[in-house]
Amino acid sequence: MFQNFNATTSPETAKERIAAIRDEMAKEKLDAFLIPRADAHQGEYVSARDNRLAWATSFTGSAGYAAVTADTVGLFVDGRYTLQVRDQTDESVFTYLDIPNDNLGTWLNDTLGANSVVGYDAWLYTKSQLEALQREAPDLVFKASANVLDRVWTDQPAPPLGKMVPYPLEYAGVSHEEKITELAQNLTNSGLSAAVLTQPDSIAWLLNSRGSDVGQSPITLGFAILHADAKVDLFMHEEKSDAALQTHLGPAVTIYASEKFDSKIKALNGKVQIDKARAPVILSDWLGDKVAYGDDPCLLPKACKNQAELEGTTKAHIRDGVAMVRFLHHVATLKELPTEIDIVKSLEAFRSETGALKNISFDTICGSGPNGAIVHYRVTEGTNRQLQNNEVLLVDSGGQYLDGTTDITRTIAIGKPPLEAREAFTLVLKGMIAISVAQFPKGLTGRDIDALARAPLWAQGMDYDHGTGHGVGVYLNVHEGPQNLSRKSEVPLEKGMIISNEPGYYKAGEYGIRIENLIYVVDAPKGADDREMFAFETLTHAPIDRNMVIRGLLTKAEVAWLDSYHRQVRETLLPHLEGDAADWLNEVTKELFHDAKNHD
Repeated sequence: MFQNFNATTSPETAKERIAAIRDEMAKEKLDAFLIPRADAHQGEYVSARDNRLAWATSFTGSAGYAAVTADTVGLFVDGRYTLQVRDQTDESVFTYLDIPNDNLGTWLNDTLGANSVVGYDAWLYTKSQLEALQREAPDLVFKASANVLDRVWTDQPAPPLGKMVPYPLEYAGVSHEEKITELAQNLTNSGLSAAVLTQPDSIAWLLNSRGSDVGQSPITLGFAILHADAKVDLFMHEEKSDAALQTHLGPAVTIYASEKFDSKIKALNGKVQIDKARAPVILSDWLGDKVAYGDDPCLLPKACKNQAELEGTTKAHIRDGVAMVRFLHHVATLKELPTEIDIVKSLEAFRSETGALKNISFDTICGSGPNGAIVHYRVTEGTNRQLQNNEVLLVDSGGQYLDGTTDITRTIAIGKPPLEAREAFTLVLKGMIAISVAQFPKGLTGRDIDALARAPLWAQGMDYDHGTGHGVGVYLNVHEGPQNLSRKSEVPLEKGMIISNEPGYYKAGEYGIRIENLIYVVDAPKGADDREMFAFETLTHAPIDRNMVIRGLLTKAEVAWLDSYHRQVRETLLPHLEGDAADWLNEVTKELFHDAKNHD
């Protein structure tokens, strides 16, 4: 099993740990100390060594931050985690705050007296984050300080030391030498001498390499300097390199020990580009007036997949679709109701049986009944629940294959779910279809499109508190920027970008609904005014549960889309299936209301 079901934190530890942090704050003369859910690379997923927020608070969500003062601890989470944070933490220790309605800087300004000193670790905050805090809390003094949490975390895990390995050209599509040359020329054209790369997935993409340092993301923690002369300095623990890697990288890339990073940065001449929103603020301090702020130069090229990457991820999604059909058939034909852990184990087993699974792409979210309303629920031995008749099961999962990364959510009827849940499901389906069929002018961002998915829910006074979609890598991070479908997105969508399409609805204490396919941006036919247009192509192949659909809520066009999608799923996957699973797929992908029972 790639996934385990151990509870990694306990609420009972918080009081003692927060008290120890406060003792160290006093020694440093700090009135507050900030604890982000971040490492020096600003990744969504962090290694065990860097999971400081979980250690201090016992909250294990993938986003959030805490501010420790002498009297309270503000714990900030977004709408995905409002239920989870209360389940995992000691409410007597924390003041719960809601992102984006509650603002960290404003809260600090209101909580602390004028000229209070707020400490932060300059490796864990970006220049953009620091400037925002200074604007929001003008009465306070923000001070880069020693990490007082690390001082008291006596059993902090060692840094991960997985090998960096070459990524085959057949999957990457473009050699790393070509990538380096092209990006270096861009630096020259912009009058820059170098760019500092702080995001491990950018380095992995640029150097056609992969790793194993962070959970289910195949990346290696490290930093790099891309020079305008098409040379690259790579900084990481020496144990991560071997002869095979050095042969792959070639003479253009020089590997240095991590300890050399600061001296090499400080020795740079000319203007040096760093990403203000992603690089640790300490780099700005080191570079001083040599800084030229700009986006990570790998972000957009990495996001716009080339033909080899799209062909690879298409194959990965067909393989994953076969595993999903076998899994869904298994669930549909069980004689006894399983537990959530049973479900997770069986799904991972079907993916493993492909013979190509390298890892899962994230811990499977498997929530039955009320657990489905916890948006990023991770089942443990302590929370494991047996499925019940006449409820809803939400399963959000994915696989990491050499040729692609998958992410799919299916919401499944167990028996006959309540009519209310089926109504919500159908509204969510309408929104998911609206994104799937959208055609839009080039230049629009995810923010412009996000509302299409929400409109059916809004019409009924409903909504969900997460983005409609996130970018996805190719055997890289399952959450990849800069593209996404959300109210916050300001990045124009471009051809080749892969995005999830996953509207949802959650009723606390009762059920959760989410339907997710991965899609990618393609050219659409030009219209009457010759405007350049984009559309989406669907990557994911797996049936959507017709038993959850209410006919009267769908338009004829929506029914036609679902029938067409199911026909495509059937034609794509049947050649790879046999026996009962093939028969089941034939049955569940018939026209939506082929059976009289579906005429709601």
